[in-house]
Amino acid sequence: MATSTTNLVHGGFFSRFFRGIADGFEQHARIMSRRGLIDELHAKSDAELAEMGIKREDIVRHVFQDLFYS
Repeated sequence: MATSTTNLVHGGFFSRFFRGIADGFEQHARIMSRRGLIDELHAKSDAELAEMGIKREDIVRHVFQDLFYS
């Protein structure tokens, strides 16, 4: 019985630990995949951004709106 309890404790800790690391890598990959779009929008002129309905200071908000502003 002590063995099964120990395995549950260690399994739970290590599962959460490695899941946290994997989630961090996944989040980093999502952010980096949007970095190109941010750079592309920053390269546009203010007039081009205005045609798209985006203000320069709102570019990051626009790119990540589905994650934070939904």
